[in-house]
Amino acid sequence: MQIQPILAALRKYRLATLLIALEIALACAVLCNACFLIVSRLRQTQIDSGIDQRALAVIKLSGFDEAGSIDLNARMLDGLRRIPGMQSVGAINAVPFGQHAGTAGITLDQAGQHFGGVIDFYLGGPGTFEALGLRLVAGRAPQADDFRPLNHFEPDDAPVMVTRTLAEHLWPGADPLGKEFWSDHDHFRVVGVIASLARQDGGEGGPETIQWSVFVPAQPGMYLAGNYLLRADPAQLPRVLRDARAAVVKIAPDAVLDNQASQTLDELRLRYFRADRAMAGILLGVIVALLLVTALGIVGLASFWVTQRSKQIGIRRAIGATRGDILRYFQTENFLIVSFGIALGMLLAYGLNLALMRFYELPRLPLLYLPVGALTLWCLGQLAVLGPARRAAAVPPVVATRSV
Repeated sequence: MQIQPILAALRKYRLATLLIALEIALACAVLCNACFLIVSRLRQTQIDSGIDQRALAVIKLSGFDEAGSIDLNARMLDGLRRIPGMQSVGAINAVPFGQHAGTAGITLDQAGQHFGGVIDFYLGGPGTFEALGLRLVAGRAPQADDFRPLNHFEPDDAPVMVTRTLAEHLWPGADPLGKEFWSDHDHFRVVGVIASLARQDGGEGGPETIQWSVFVPAQPGMYLAGNYLLRADPAQLPRVLRDARAAVVKIAPDAVLDNQASQTLDELRLRYFRADRAMAGILLGVIVALLLVTALGIVGLASFWVTQRSKQIGIRRAIGATRGDILRYFQTENFLIVSFGIALGMLLAYGLNLALMRFYELPRLPLLYLPVGALTLWCLGQLAVLGPARRAAAVPPVVATRSV
């Protein structure tokens, strides 16, 4: 089929053609960026926490006198261990997807000239490293003499375990064991490397920082109290947590149980990513609505053109054009309009992505989303024009040319 007659016909309806092309361009830009945001959000919800979260829960207390932290820890650890089904209990400052605590910037030199980044510190008492289910890939796990008192935020000269991702970031291509870093005036020495341990905030700051975490052995005390990691069989964990909540009233009547923070790790993770799932659902709804509006616009325009071109269709049928010829004419015409809109839409998609990168610190839109968006709109255009085109092809020549 020759394209020139189609282009000549479109020039007679410049405004309508331009409006549909602009609608498709907007749909292309929004579709590409919305799909990218949905995939990014859903991918973030699938991050590897690095812990055995199905077997873990946390109890969090507040309102207690810090001067009595050592006594509170002793009572809580002893009382919680007595609960049937409890496998282990340990003091910890925070857990992945729970309330945030322990974030600080680090440097690779004591003078503070070589900045290493902002990381999360997990401070845990005896047994917490094993209870978390962390997988050691190099070096050693915490030993008894590694658990030292906290002077304020961290122990002095603490041996630590870093994640593999953080080690590769700080010392690319080098053995991290024995390496040192500082946070303010606190000194740390790497004695072990763990496979993964997600940050408490889920990796805010970019996907590459999700695993920037450090485990620091520490003795429970004034600066490590009121937050307790529970481990039990996954099948019994809900019952164990329920019994632990009930036991807190008797074990620590001088403290207040934080019911919102005292949950299983699965529940904390589900709640943490609730906003991401909701955002993905909203964006999906926007995509569906936008594609529906675009399809209706194409159907409306094609139906209008079929009505306006009744005589032309009838004449073509009378001189030998088949139904297939009429059908292909409208499909080719629609393909040209959609292609023009997609070309504009790709430019608009990158412009929108640049704005999102600037104001919301989103990553660059991968090129893969452009052909996916184009293919979606091409298919949508062909499906949308199919109905009006079939009606045009079905009009008998005698009816179409009756007024000629």
